[in-house]
Amino acid sequence: MTISRIDRVHGSLLGGALGDALGWPVEFRPLERIRDDFGPAGVTGLRAAERPGDRAGDITDDTQMTLFTVEGLLAGGTPNDLHRSYRHWLLTQHQEGPGPAPASPLLAHAFLYARRAPGNACLSGLADHPEFVPPVPTGAVGPVNGHSKGCGTVMRSAPFGLLGQGPEDSFEQAAQCAQLTHGHPTGQLAAGAFAALLDLILTGLPLPQALAATVELLADHPNAGETVEALDRAVRIAAEGPPSAEAVERVGLGWIAEECLAIAVYCALAAPDARSALLLSVNHSGDSDSTGAVCGNLVGALYGAAALPADWLAVVEGRELIVRMADALLKHTGARH
Repeated sequence: MTISRIDRVHGSLLGGALGDALGWPVEFRPLERIRDDFGPAGVTGLRAAERPGDRAGDITDDTQMTLFTVEGLLAGGTPNDLHRSYRHWLLTQHQEGPGPAPASPLLAHAFLYARRAPGNACLSGLADHPEFVPPVPTGAVGPVNGHSKGCGTVMRSAPFGLLGQGPEDSFEQAAQCAQLTHGHPTGQLAAGAFAALLDLILTGLPLPQALAATVELLADHPNAGETVEALDRAVRIAAEGPPSAEAVERVGLGWIAEECLAIAVYCALAAPDARSALLLSVNHSGDSDSTGAVCGNLVGALYGAAALPADWLAVVEGRELIVRMADALLKHTGARH
């Protein structure tokens, strides 16, 4: 069955929100505790986090920043445009709700002001650099948080791969914009690889072939060794046997960029469908909301929005806005099918 580009773009943004919402209740919990709290199978669907005021389907900074990435792309897509949009996101983490005459249409949405364990490097990189700092060549140590390769680069980078601009340009744009908060080369390169992978998936290329092309592109950049190794590990472990939480933890825990990307790839390769891949991506001892978000972006692009669990989509926070932002991105790229 042919999956339209429209369905893949909707699927990627909606799938990311689903994975984010699935993983948020168990972020920071070891696997043993997840199983104690949720049963032997761990998380099996959306349920409220055990924090005051949280509901089933709540999203975190992963989906928030993804939407602000879309905003920056619609504004022009330069690193300066993305810096401005991410500074808009930073306001949501310090204000209780929308103020008068918001600087961005996204800032009018009260649900985006929730603060749910945002990444430290994302916060400090934007707060400490209110003025735009131009990025350096991709693969070199960037000027902001040069030590940090946290998964905050990858979890917000799906929209770069949804523009249809080709894997090379998607890679470069995502890697450059990763430097706005994370200067470590691996943080940049993992974000670039994720964007390139999605660009290839949206052309209809099967995941194994798209992944091989992404690794080939990645290997041309300096300091790509950590990301290539993590992706190779994901492919190897996926081929060894049935999917399991223990296998996910052999791939990594997802706190750092290359492991977050590799876990998403492992789950998409090892699981037979979008629902099982999403569940696999959050049932582990690591950064469950980010690995869930990145896996959701990936399997949503692979299978399309129509393949995502309808019962989860019915309750995920911000669904209408996510669909509108996906439509705006499609209109921006001129996609009609």
